[in-house]
Amino acid sequence: MVEKLTAALAAVKDPEIDSISIVELGMVENIQFVDGEAIVKLLPTFIGCPALDIIRQRVEQVLSDLEGVEQVTVEFIHHPPWTSDRITEQGREKLKQFGIAPPPKQTGPNGEWQVECPYCQSSYTLMENIFGPTACRSIFYCKQCKNPFEALKPISIWM
Repeated sequence: MVEKLTAALAAVKDPEIDSISIVELGMVENIQFVDGEAIVKLLPTFIGCPALDIIRQRVEQVLSDLEGVEQVTVEFIHHPPWTSDRITEQGREKLKQFGIAPPPKQTGPNGEWQVECPYCQSSYTLMENIFGPTACRSIFYCKQCKNPFEALKPISIWM
């Protein structure tokens, strides 16, 4: 049954980036099924993310529709902390297709980070503003193809 629950969660999209699922974002930490109850533990990408209530509702709805599921419990946990390394390769590709650069897999020695343009894959990019439309994104500009774009901020347990 856990495999069935996991497959169903792959349909739950991030409310702010509707091309990527919570599974691909690496938010799903644990799934259990006990006596008709589906228990899902999720890691928020950012504490205070305004989309958490929507994610909870979507998880409850998708899992409640499955045969044999009588109750759904969704819990947001903070340990282990979510890091951008949890994003799957498929998730990273879907971010690019959406026009958002995935976070770099590693940052420089002083915490600096460089992203590739999701449109032309150039690394000749410049951060225009660390503050993007949401807490988890920044605004960049590609000097090669001249497109502005958003990039997910790298979050690491070492930062």
